[in-house]
Amino acid sequence: MTRTPLDEVSCSIARTVNVLSDAWSWLIVRDTYLGVNRFDDYVADLGITRRVLSRRLSELVEAQILKKQLYASGPDRFDYLLTEKGAELVPLLAVLAQWGDRWEPSPGGPPIIFEHGECGPIQAVVACSCCAEALSAENVAATAGPGGTAGPGTALIGRLLAAQRSQKEVFPPEHGS
Repeated sequence: MTRTPLDEVSCSIARTVNVLSDAWSWLIVRDTYLGVNRFDDYVADLGITRRVLSRRLSELVEAQILKKQLYASGPDRFDYLLTEKGAELVPLLAVLAQWGDRWEPSPGGPPIIFEHGECGPIQAVVACSCCAEALSAENVAATAGPGGTAGPGTALIGRLLAAQRSQKEVFPPEHGS
């Protein structure tokens, strides 16, 4: 099955999904974070075919989420390591695990527990950088950004955000609001 490329869609979510295209990509990032770094170990842990794994690893290296580090020559063998860009996905893994533990629980309880330093097990919270209030669908609003346009993948939301941007230009926020 051919995937529709989303790398040119005017949406940060679409471009992120384009890079982390399927469950295997997320599981490879998870495994790499947890210390699985070699091709045969990914195969053994995930039960993924060698062909699919090779493709996903190449995509993750190309996207600079993973980097290859040579550990043996003739034939060349590599460890796969998280880059800085890849490491920024780790908090998302904690949020995904927490969501899964709540809505798609394992019968025996959480299969992985994320801990923070001396604090111990965490309750992952996505919070406002200003006031630290936990974010939710009820208290967050999406507004037009400067790069939003109507086009493939954003035909409707691009128009909605553009109308919102025009509305702000007609009725600018009052000073101090």
